[in-house]
Amino acid sequence: MGRRGVMSNRFKEEIAKDLGFYDTVQKEGWGGIKSRDAGNMVKRAVEMAQEQMEKEQR
Repeated sequence: MGRRGVMSNRFKEEIAKDLGFYDTVQKEGWGGIKSRDAGNMVKRAVEMAQEQMEKEQR
């Protein structure tokens, strides 16, 4: 029984497109991205979550 990822694949793909490395993901899979890209992806996901929470609090 595997642990489910927090981010859906669609969401991750969306962020990869925004950050400009989706082509690498398509060619090499998620293992092909640089650790810096992975870090930026997490940072972007956190920013998006914070923005969503702020909207909901208004």
